[in-house]
Amino acid sequence: MTGHLRIVGDRRADRLRVVAAHTEKALVVRCHQRLRGPYTGVDTVLRAVLPEAYRRWPDLVENHRVALLYGMPELAQLIGPPPRTLADEAPHEERTRFFGAGWIRCMSQGIVSFLVEYAQRIRAETASAFEVAFEEVHAAEATTRELLALLLRRADPSLLRVVVSAGADALSDELEAELAAFTALLAPPTCEEQPTAHQTPLQWAAVYVDSDCTDDDPRAILGYRQSDPQAVAHLHDERAESLERTATWGVRMSAIAYHREHGSDPTGSGRAALLAAQRHAVATGFSTAVVDLGLRGRGLADPRLREHDYWEFTREAAAACIPIGRLEQSMELYQELLRRFTNPKIHMMTSYSIAMLHTRFLQPRDHDLALQWQHNAVAIAGILPDPAERRTFSVFHDNGLALVEMHRGNRHRALELVESCITRLDAELDDDQWVLHRSQLLYNRARLLAALGRLEEAHADYTRLIDLDPYYTDYLSERARISRDRGDFDAALADYDRAVRLAPPFPELYYNRGTARARIGDHQGALEDFSHVLEMEPRDLDTRIARAELRLETGDLDGAEADADTGLALHPGEVQLLCLKGTVLLQREELDKALTAFDGALEKDPHYPAALINRAVTHFQQSRPGRAVADLSVALDVVGDDPDILLNRGIAHLADGATDLALADFDHALALPDADIDELQRQRRLCNASSTH
Repeated sequence: MTGHLRIVGDRRADRLRVVAAHTEKALVVRCHQRLRGPYTGVDTVLRAVLPEAYRRWPDLVENHRVALLYGMPELAQLIGPPPRTLADEAPHEERTRFFGAGWIRCMSQGIVSFLVEYAQRIRAETASAFEVAFEEVHAAEATTRELLALLLRRADPSLLRVVVSAGADALSDELEAELAAFTALLAPPTCEEQPTAHQTPLQWAAVYVDSDCTDDDPRAILGYRQSDPQAVAHLHDERAESLERTATWGVRMSAIAYHREHGSDPTGSGRAALLAAQRHAVATGFSTAVVDLGLRGRGLADPRLREHDYWEFTREAAAACIPIGRLEQSMELYQELLRRFTNPKIHMMTSYSIAMLHTRFLQPRDHDLALQWQHNAVAIAGILPDPAERRTFSVFHDNGLALVEMHRGNRHRALELVESCITRLDAELDDDQWVLHRSQLLYNRARLLAALGRLEEAHADYTRLIDLDPYYTDYLSERARISRDRGDFDAALADYDRAVRLAPPFPELYYNRGTARARIGDHQGALEDFSHVLEMEPRDLDTRIARAELRLETGDLDGAEADADTGLALHPGEVQLLCLKGTVLLQREELDKALTAFDGALEKDPHYPAALINRAVTHFQQSRPGRAVADLSVALDVVGDDPDILLNRGIAHLADGATDLALADFDHALALPDADIDELQRQRRLCNASSTH
């Protein structure tokens, strides 16, 4: 058995026997989130392979440096530090960047790319697969489960064989789907009863606590439950102290926070450990962990005695609910803060957060309601008693108001607000104060200038941002977009290439570079970029369509059809894919099948121009010029005067015997820009010749 494996069993020891029986020399790693939180297990794999990879193939490590160290900064001991951004250097209270839903997934894609390429190089030398067994996946944190789903889909088991070993609990939907698609299922035999060991319940409890409460031996679990709670709390204290000496951030986020939470001082050292862990998770963008830590921290922070901590646990959890799609929970947490507290600053920041929910995330968007909430935040900021806080928060919330106004279509008003914020901070702060937030103000101004068509000024702002924060690659992508709008594809591609070198593999970045390459005729480069996106995210519809269109344009009908079929399997009834499928069949002269595809597209969208035009061609080739005229007439109603459509409708009219209508279409087309004058004149001559007979 050489494919990926899934092993399901109740006990870790039993599962590991199956791993040993079905692999040659697999690297076995534990993924229980209570050990080191997000990326537990992944960090073990990287720690095992990075020294050799860095020594033998430094280019491989360098290409993936940002992703490899993201969330696992301790690995810098092996390969050196990552490049730093302004957000990395900013104090916690100044870190205001929002991590989108795809941020951590993108980092995981980078790690997967590294592991796949590492396995390829190992296989080239040893002729054997690199095998990794991920154990306790049922207890893994969401980030690890997501990475395993990506790895199963992307890794060729002849190069990198993945074993997923877990209990019988259901895993995440994505991981379950990839396990079903790519693994063979094995179950260990039922193990024999273990002999009774002569240990007291407290001794078994110590075994359980020393495992960071991950041991699945029923005797240890039972001993933990039966022992005196004070004695157990003391065990947690001791374990936390022993871990503190060499703890990485992963250990602090998980094991230490857990032990302090269950130790003898949960509302003191436990609360402090959870708060420190949550702050690290916030700075990194581990949204699921932020929510988990925040909800646990709320339970230990008395809202009357620890108002600030309770508020911080809650607001960070509420914000982190957004990228993982838990919008209702986010709103409820914010509203609970408003019901519980009268502190003006809490109401100010919560009003801002609710405004952002309404203007950015909730469906349908309600920008007017967002305006109400943001006006409340601005009003409170303007009356804060401390002058420094009044200045800082007034600027922050005016910036938020600018975002709402931009979404309401008031771009000039939004620009006025942002420029006022920049002017006020420049006048009142030193250059080294609130650098990150001031860079975000400049970013907002650049986006507004671009939206208003002031491309030169926007380009200058992005250039300044790149100088300030050269490793934050969003700025390069935005400047590239402006260069494209200005027709300077060389400059755009230079920025895209630089961003690709510096950034983890954002699918959007490769898609944008691919479309730019296609525009200048670099079809091979575009194909490589689109293919890389689809290797990472096969459900990406825009890229699937773009690659199918590129293949169609370059004459690769088989490739275009394969993309259309794969896309339709993932997105049944998608209009553009149906139309692409029909176009391939039309070019193959499989007219009946083409007609079926175009009919299917137009059932979904009766006014889709490409399907109307191509169905008209199909009707014409099947000697139904009247139906071709009907489809082309609808297409003209949709797109307006178009010389090519008028030319084709005129040809169809002529074939249908309506020479007067044909002449009218040809004459109309001749009066339009970009008309094919020679062909229209030729068709007019044919028309006139036909009318004389």
